Amino acid sequence: MLFEALGSALLGLVLAWAANRRFSHRLPARSLVLATGVAGALFGAFITHTALDPGYVVFILLGAAAVSAASLSLLLRPAGRLRRSAPA
Repeated sequence: MLFEALGSALLGLVLAWAANRRFSHRLPARSLVLATGVAGALFGAFITHTALDPGYVVFILLGAAAVSAASLSLLLRPAGRLRRSAPA
């Protein structure tokens, strides 16, 4: 259980760092991105650990990575300016 938590937190931190490095112009503050990545990974590990038995460490880490990536994707802002349509 401790290995799963530490591994998923480290995985979320690495994913958040990579996302911040690649999409720094489209993401908010770095501290928010890093915290969201770690929290998403821990939540994903918890959900996957609850759904599966504790013996599936690889699948638990995959679930942590999926939820972390999904939560990081919610922080992305649009790349260009938004076009506003004329009021009706």
